[in-house]
Amino acid sequence: MLFKIASVAALVSSVAAHMAMNEPCPRFSPNCATLPQLPAGQSYNHNIKDPIAYDGPVFMSDVPWPQPVASWTAGQPVTVGFQADGAAHGGGHCQFAISYDNGKTAAIVHKVMEHCFFNDPLDSNTAEVLEYTFMLPANVPASSNAQFIWIWTNAVGYRELYTGIADITITNSGGSKSYTGKSAIYPNHAGYDTIPEFGGDYTTGLSL
Repeated sequence: MLFKIASVAALVSSVAAHMAMNEPCPRFSPNCATLPQLPAGQSYNHNIKDPIAYDGPVFMSDVPWPQPVASWTAGQPVTVGFQADGAAHGGGHCQFAISYDNGKTAAIVHKVMEHCFFNDPLDSNTAEVLEYTFMLPANVPASSNAQFIWIWTNAVGYRELYTGIADITITNSGGSKSYTGKSAIYPNHAGYDTIPEFGGDYTTGLSL
């Protein structure tokens, strides 16, 4: 399903350690190279690698960082990084998405399917790839209050959901007001389809 997102301005006128994103720094990770100041009343999340509760919110926090943790430019390469000490559960599917409404809606800007964290299908807990660089679409709208979202469906292990959300700014000299892309999905979470263990078939779940 295709989904169109627009900036808020345009709308008014948008147990084992697991893998965790650390660039851009997700809310409220203690494991980033540079730690932003915490919002009042918040604390660092030392359970940042835990799966998301099946029937809870799809993100660990809906409170943004006081300041953006990254400044991205439409049409330019961006880099997403992950902690080196997490269990990669044989890889799986990673979605990378942009939101303008604190994650209520999100459109995919990049995907690494089948064997995210690996160069090839591999039933291993030790990630081979900890960084992905891709081109941010040229028509994502500018915003001083956007969110970057990572969603991971693991290939091996309990059927769980892993996510990260980071507060970013986006500049766009072209003046685009909307971006249309496939809507992000949250498999293995209440209201979404369950993707079974891949069992060696890395096409599992690609039809969703």
